[in-house]
Amino acid sequence: MNRVQIRSSERALSVGTWLIVGGAMLYSVLTVTPLMAAHTPEEWRWTAPILPLVVDAAVVIVVRLDSVLARLGGHGGAWPVALRWMTGTMTLALNIGVSALAGDLVGVAVHAVAPLLLIVTAEAGLAYRRALTAAVLAVEARQQAEQDARQRKAAEREENRLRAAREQREHEATVAREQREHQAALAREEADRQDRIRREDAARVAAAEQAERDARERREHEREQAAAELERLKHQAAQKRELEAQQQAERERREQIREQERIERERAALLSAGPPEEKLLEDKARTVVRAAHDAGLTVRVAAELTGWSVGWVTGRYQELREANTAPALG
Repeated sequence: MNRVQIRSSERALSVGTWLIVGGAMLYSVLTVTPLMAAHTPEEWRWTAPILPLVVDAAVVIVVRLDSVLARLGGHGGAWPVALRWMTGTMTLALNIGVSALAGDLVGVAVHAVAPLLLIVTAEAGLAYRRALTAAVLAVEARQQAEQDARQRKAAEREENRLRAAREQREHEATVAREQREHQAALAREEADRQDRIRREDAARVAAAEQAERDARERREHEREQAAAELERLKHQAAQKRELEAQQQAERERREQIREQERIERERAALLSAGPPEEKLLEDKARTVVRAAHDAGLTVRVAAELTGWSVGWVTGRYQELREANTAPALG
C-alpha cells in the first residue's frame, strides 16, 4: 500500500467520522432538548438546547484535536481520554434519560445507539488515525531508507568515478611530466644548436654589414661628388640663363627704344605735315588724331591737321581716353 492509498483511507475515515459526529449531535439535540425543557422553570425553558450544544461542542473538540494529534504522531496524555469518555458518558446519559425515567427499556436501547456509536467511533477513529500515521511514517521511513541507499550507491559510484578520474589524471600527469622532460632535453639541445647557428649567422651578418657599410660609404662619397658636380653645373647653367636673360632684356630694351623712336618719327612726320589741302581719309585721319592725342595737342590743332570737324575729333579723343582708362580700371 503506497502513500497515496493511505492518504485516501485517512480522508475516508475523516469524512465518515464527521458524518457520524454530525448525525449524533443532531439526534442528541432533538432528544435532550425535551428532557431539559421538562426539568427547567417555565421562564428559562428557552435555554433547554444550550446544554446538548455544549456537550456536542466538547465532542467536536475532542474528535478534532485527536485527529490532529494522531496525524502528527503525538499523544495528549490522560486528560484528553478523560474528556473523551466524560463527553461520551454525558451524551449517553442525556439521550437515555427520558426513557430511563419512564422505565422504557426499548427507548433506552434505541436512544443509546447514537451515543454509543459516537463513543466507539471516536475511540476507533483515534486508533485508525494512529495506525495510519504509523503506516505513513513507515512508508516514509522505507522511502527514506531507499533514498538513502540510492544516495549511498550514487555516492559510491561518484567516489569510484572520482577515484578513477584522479588515477587517470595522475597517470596523465606522469606521462605529461615525462614528455615535458623529454621535450625540455630536446629543446635544450635544439637551443644549443640554434645558439651556435645564431653566432655563426651573426658573424656572417656582421661581415656582410661591414661590407655593406663600406659600399654605402663609397656610394655616399660618389653621390656627394656627383651632387657637387651637379650643383656646379646648375650654378653655371643659372649664370648662363641669367646672362642670357640680361642680354635678352637689353635687346628688348633696345628694340623698344628703336620702336619708340620710329613711332616718334612717324608721329613727327604726321604732325609736321601741316593742314591738308583737303579732308583726309578716315583711316589716315584716325592715325593723325591718335598721334595728336599722344603728343598732347589740342582738339582744334588735331582738327586742322586732319581737315575733319572739331566734333568728330572730339569724339575720337573721347574714344582714345576711354580706351586708355579701361586697362587701368581692369
